[in-house]
Amino acid sequence: MQISQLTKAEEQVMQYLWDLQKAFLKDILEQFPEPKPHTNTVSTILKVLKEKDFVDYEVFGRQHQYFPLISKEKYSGKSMKSLVKNYFEGSYTNAVSFLVEKNEISVADLEMLLDELKNKD
Repeated sequence: MQISQLTKAEEQVMQYLWDLQKAFLKDILEQFPEPKPHTNTVSTILKVLKEKDFVDYEVFGRQHQYFPLISKEKYSGKSMKSLVKNYFEGSYTNAVSFLVEKNEISVADLEMLLDELKNKD
């Protein structure tokens, strides 16, 4: 199954839905900081997410309770692969080197991460 890339607005709604697990439109709106987007805007984003097979809903009277169809981990993994492919020539080494060069991650943090990964086996 091909997972679509999300816009920033779609990703923000998904972040809230992943946190809430199940939510009505009003619950999602409450998560937004001020100034909150219009109800119709979030409703339209949810409709697009449904069309992209990211969310589905259960009907309760006239209300829809939304829930994610794709886990945050699955989407994160796909996004990471796409980022590395498109910006770092498909090389995770290049991606990590970039983070070190830009002081986004220290060599000490990398060593600690490597130790954790080695101990997982």
